[in-house]
Amino acid sequence: MALRYKWPAIAVGIVGGAALVAVAPMAFAAVKPAADTKPPTSPTNNHVTAVTETSVSIAWNAATDNVGVTEYDVFKQGQNVMHVDGKTLKATVTKLTPDTDYVFTVVARDAAGNSSQDSNEAKAHTKASTDKTAPSVPTGLKTTSNAGGNVGLAWTASKDNAGGVGGVSYLVFEDGQQVAAPDTNSVTVGNQTAGTHTFTVKAVDAVGNTSAASAGLKVTVKGGGGGGGAPGKVTTITTDNDIPWGLAFLPDGSGIYTRRDADDVIKVTASGQKTTLGKISGVSGTNGEGGLLGLELDPAFNSNHYVYIYYTTSSDNRVGRFTLNGNTISSTPNKVLLTGIQRNKFHNGGRLRFGPDGKLYISTGDAENGNNAQNTNSLNGKVLRINPDGSIPADNPFHNAVWSYGHRNVQGLAFDSQGRLWEAELGNSIMDELNLIQKGGNYGWPACEGTSGSCNNAKFIKPIRTWPVAQASPSGLAIVHNTLYMAALRGEQLWVMNIQGSGTSAPKAFFQGQFGRMRTVEPSPDGAIWVTTSSGDKDSTPNNSNDKILHVALN
Repeated sequence: MALRYKWPAIAVGIVGGAALVAVAPMAFAAVKPAADTKPPTSPTNNHVTAVTETSVSIAWNAATDNVGVTEYDVFKQGQNVMHVDGKTLKATVTKLTPDTDYVFTVVARDAAGNSSQDSNEAKAHTKASTDKTAPSVPTGLKTTSNAGGNVGLAWTASKDNAGGVGGVSYLVFEDGQQVAAPDTNSVTVGNQTAGTHTFTVKAVDAVGNTSAASAGLKVTVKGGGGGGGAPGKVTTITTDNDIPWGLAFLPDGSGIYTRRDADDVIKVTASGQKTTLGKISGVSGTNGEGGLLGLELDPAFNSNHYVYIYYTTSSDNRVGRFTLNGNTISSTPNKVLLTGIQRNKFHNGGRLRFGPDGKLYISTGDAENGNNAQNTNSLNGKVLRINPDGSIPADNPFHNAVWSYGHRNVQGLAFDSQGRLWEAELGNSIMDELNLIQKGGNYGWPACEGTSGSCNNAKFIKPIRTWPVAQASPSGLAIVHNTLYMAALRGEQLWVMNIQGSGTSAPKAFFQGQFGRMRTVEPSPDGAIWVTTSSGDKDSTPNNSNDKILHVALN
């Protein structure tokens, strides 16, 4: 880049009544061009061009940019699966499962790292497999634990047929009724009543070929305590046809929750009586993961009636402060506290949590642009921290709202008894993370995903725990009596671990496949936890889900 210099004029004498002027360089200061902050337009006409049993090919029309598009990223339902250069307008995604629905979108990027909004969706259904042979029948079924209404089971792993599709998972039955669907050859079946029950297991491959049942195993289920904060009896508080996302508790013990796609706030008592508190205006879904998201009550709610909500608008994600009087919540915020959190189809974050320091902590996603996560001037891919009035705390590390950075998509926040902040983070295709958050800490994304990638940077803080994304994809996080409870979406289970110093005990999974995708988990006033499920959550269509809010007793 050529340097341009400003030369100050200095009068050095007068000749014939005119000033003689000389110039000298000003410390060789370059005049930098304005930074490119304009994102490309969205790619258009994204469409499917070919489908096989295990692959889908797509193509799209070029995006435009004020400087130039340098790259396109292909996403499979929010997972970045492919990069192609800015002149390539097609891609083939491989290693897919036969006879399965997929949704693909494309994001355009420029040299400055600006990213477009997602393209339109290209939907495909892979062809059915010719594999018609089931995996081998599971053998060696045995109990590994039995306490507090939870029965641990394990068995010898099944094998798929030679040349088969593979991807073996399992179905667990109790007295002939399916009670779990784990990906591995062990499971803890929760919510059991005392008495003798017969368990069997079937193996299933990736195209649905199912083996015969294993030999039955009779187990006399033990009730009572069990200790260690293990989940116990589960009861359904209420059902909902929209997605319960944010959840908190009112002083009277009732729950209050947001419905992501319906844009309203509901009150529900412990006995399941529901009251609609009001609809929030200005919410705009993303046809993916945006909408009416996190909710938190002010620590001084009894006196000020403030409710804080994280929500998506047509231009950004933001945090507003609303007022709840009686059974009516204001439709618009009495104050917008934070704006400018980039939105996209996926990776919008959304969790809110007040800390013991009285500050409001906010989780955000990278808006499908990993560069945002490492940019401390961006609000995306971060844990943010603000005062309850929206102002920036004087001790924030970067003199803005950023508290920690290098995150992909954070949806779980919880404080322990020592005032430390724990965070659950969705990985891309390899590892999900549980982190212990440090002020100003860099958690490595996008160079490092869990412990995979370019993680040898001394500035990166290592996760406390990691999981394969198929076993977790975490959302909500709660802490009760020094025990962590992490809700898993794709994993369809509740991960439980005890805090031990700056680490945890080995995570234990409960309810594998019993209740479906688990979204939010919150400590309830009675010493238990409430857990919400999350079906139908890849669109912004209201009232097309089949979800529950569960009360889970703790042993």
